[in-house]
Amino acid sequence: MSGYIHQRPDWPRFQWNQETLAAPLAEIRHRQGRLLGRMEGLGFALQKEAELETLTLDVLKSSEIEGENLNPEQVRSSIARRLGMDAGGAVPADRHVEGVVEMMLDATQNFAASLSAERLFGWHAALFPTGRSGMRKIIVGAWRDEASGPMQIVSGPVGRERVHYEAPEAPLLDAEMSRFFAWANEDDRTDAVLKAALAHLWFVTIHPFDDGNGRIARAIADWQLARSENSAQRFYSMSAQIRQERNDYYDILERTQKGTLDITPWLEWFFACLGRAFDGTETTLGAVMRKARFWERAARLTVNERQRGVLNRLLDGFTGNLTTVKWARLAKCSHDTALRDIQSLIELGLLKKDAGGGRSTSYSLNDG
Repeated sequence: MSGYIHQRPDWPRFQWNQETLAAPLAEIRHRQGRLLGRMEGLGFALQKEAELETLTLDVLKSSEIEGENLNPEQVRSSIARRLGMDAGGAVPADRHVEGVVEMMLDATQNFAASLSAERLFGWHAALFPTGRSGMRKIIVGAWRDEASGPMQIVSGPVGRERVHYEAPEAPLLDAEMSRFFAWANEDDRTDAVLKAALAHLWFVTIHPFDDGNGRIARAIADWQLARSENSAQRFYSMSAQIRQERNDYYDILERTQKGTLDITPWLEWFFACLGRAFDGTETTLGAVMRKARFWERAARLTVNERQRGVLNRLLDGFTGNLTTVKWARLAKCSHDTALRDIQSLIELGLLKKDAGGGRSTSYSLNDG
């Protein structure tokens, strides 16, 4: 018996049980339509805020799945700028963050464009602008080669590694990826959401790059999900949900890649995870509506640009305690100016002083 699905003689002729998947797929399609209809009712400004929150979450969580933590403020600022939005208190993003954002936005904003080797090479180069993955030099913007031996997914300490998966050999990659692109770009009768699940699995099974395969697989799934909705706007994050279920994600991938070409269990898991990603939209919408209500209440109050910028940072999820020192740093102003800004907002009822005092005095939004 072959060890991995790509070694089977019928690879990549995937099969699945239509009867088993009919109900969950129909439910996903129904919820997808309801969500898009609900978002259309929010109005343009709130739609853009929801999209910004979702894309920021998507970029952060897709990287976290691979053990990489990006700066949330840099990610948000980069996305806002590319969407043409005013991100109050925007911070400059380093080139690695810019590259990850560029890849994700190309996948979702340009969903109508076909996948190709050149396009994925561009994504890969954006993910690794220095040509290195950590300290390790890797092949960037091209398929991996055999120089480092077989492409394996391993865990465990040195000398006691466990091999979870071994990808196709490098000489096979041109043919494997050509077949994948032909299928991905074909306008066939496969449901577009089901095709997103297939594309994710198929690409990550080929594992054509030295590194970054998981992030690119999830970007490809997002590309196909955008095609399924015929919309560049993203209001849910599959990557954020996968991050919450990371162990289950890796388990189902390993079982599927060591199984048969009947991938019904993988598709069931993908649809269920996608449904839970829809549930997560409620959290995103809650943050967006909170921000909208806050500024609606403040609409007739006199708030200067410094104050507006810092308040938006708080509304967007500022971490830690806000002190006058931090205010001065965020607003790029003196300590005295920061104190006046804060006192003014307390008098307007937009900020409140936290419990404590002296050097530890901190402030919070008063958005009740």
